[in-house]
Amino acid sequence: MKLIKTLIAAVFAITLIGSSPVWVQSADTKDKAATTSETKKAPAKKEPLDINTASVDELKAVPGIGDAYAKKIAENRPYKRKDELVKKKIIPQATYDKVKDQIIAKQPK
Repeated sequence: MKLIKTLIAAVFAITLIGSSPVWVQSADTKDKAATTSETKKAPAKKEPLDINTASVDELKAVPGIGDAYAKKIAENRPYKRKDELVKKKIIPQATYDKVKDQIIAKQPK
């Protein structure tokens, strides 16, 4: 009888040691959530991509500019202003409206 009580107590103790209490787990979850929200701050603003010097691959990385547009942009350089992409019929106005805040047409010094 004493052996059975000892075995039951040992199993109970091992079970308690192997699992952490619910209140500890929920505190860990809150700490992780706080850390996650702190690290998810607004991303740093990217510098606009210069359409006069960017590679075709860099141009393709701009959302809205695919292979064909990237090649056309590179082939028709240089640009005095970024809106020449529409004036020269390189990209349509709708695409330009999507990418205009992400590009720039720098002039050589």
